[in-house]
Amino acid sequence: MQVTETLNEGLKRGYQITITAAQLDEKVNAKLKEAQPEIEMKGFRKGKVPMAMLKKQFGPKVLGEAMQESVDAAMSDHFETSGDRPAGQPDVKMDGGEDWKEGDDVVVNVTYEALPEIPEADLSDVKLEKLVVKATDEEVNEALANLAKTAQNFETKDGEAADGDQVVFDFLGKVDGEAFDGGAAEDYPLVLGSGSFIPGFEEQLVGSKAGEEKNVEVTFPEEYGAENLAGKAAVFECKIKEVKAPADAAIDDELAKKFGAEDLAALTAQVSERLEGEYAGASRAIMKRALLDQLDGKVSFELPPSLVEAEANQIAHQLWHEDNPEVEGHDHPEIETTEEHTSLAERRVRLGLLLADLGQKQEIEVTDAELTQAVMNQARQYPGQERQFFEFVQQNPQMRQQLQAPIFEDKVVDWIAENADVTEKEVSKEDLEKAVEALDDA
Repeated sequence: MQVTETLNEGLKRGYQITITAAQLDEKVNAKLKEAQPEIEMKGFRKGKVPMAMLKKQFGPKVLGEAMQESVDAAMSDHFETSGDRPAGQPDVKMDGGEDWKEGDDVVVNVTYEALPEIPEADLSDVKLEKLVVKATDEEVNEALANLAKTAQNFETKDGEAADGDQVVFDFLGKVDGEAFDGGAAEDYPLVLGSGSFIPGFEEQLVGSKAGEEKNVEVTFPEEYGAENLAGKAAVFECKIKEVKAPADAAIDDELAKKFGAEDLAALTAQVSERLEGEYAGASRAIMKRALLDQLDGKVSFELPPSLVEAEANQIAHQLWHEDNPEVEGHDHPEIETTEEHTSLAERRVRLGLLLADLGQKQEIEVTDAELTQAVMNQARQYPGQERQFFEFVQQNPQMRQQLQAPIFEDKVVDWIAENADVTEKEVSKEDLEKAVEALDDA
């Protein structure tokens, strides 16, 4: 097997791989000989089929396998020997194409862009500022009040039912004067304005009072689930038993237990911890940007044009869709990249390659547990289809890589930060929000 260099310009590489007809024939014979003991054919005992007949029967299929394996082996040997790491999938083309015939040498031309050698980055002078925000009593109390609203109760009131009130009533529904299955209930609690009942029902109970009897006239939607009711006019005989107004739950131990805490003190601590966790997440994003800004000036190296182009296209598409949120998918005019897109792409590719190199040298890896958690987080975006999403990820290496990449990058960033000179600075929530806004505008 012969490998000849045909291109070496910057990061562009080209090689011609020649596999002689004799080498290929030898590989085909070896594969047939290996399979021979298990092959049966009419007129011959198992394992006794002559090689000539095997070659005639299975030769073309085995020949194709042998060619692919030979090319793959040659590529693997080349990358191991040269140390090259392709930036993308190599372009492989066979000389002769469809004109190639058995007995000819196999000549394959391979081209790719190699990943650059990353210079050593001096991280000794990295200085970072970590913004720290403590949850104030006012913020914690506001969060507890919001929890109380979500756990609201309803208390009996005098007077007419208003939108948002709860009406407790008996009802009997009839179509053409006849009651129908599922159209009756007693002591049913209905929050007016909740949209729980068919359109037009709840609005007619606004203004009703306890003890009042009222007929509600509605028409079932044409697409209603029960075919015998779809599109039909109905009358519901309603007897209002009680009208209740919403009231926020008291902020006490009982409220805490509703949210799984032992008592109010434990719930207060949990709320404070959650708020400060949210602040810490925003603070980390700010510190990460500052770190990347410093790293961006640490090293300089040639970038694979294909990676920059792909990243610039992705940036251009993302920004275009942010400006045109009504357009989904790729049903839109061609989006051209600008110098700004390319400049940002170069930064991202440069930092991505640098972080990958640092992570590899430090033997930083994404654990199975971390990847599983990422898959679970992503699967929540597809309610009811979580299992299918898990199976899709298992069968799709590219999707797994997309999920692993940000985890790996964050772990490398954390490693750099752990070894950097970090100064903590306590600031207000408002100062943190301004810093986040500045981050978004940058």
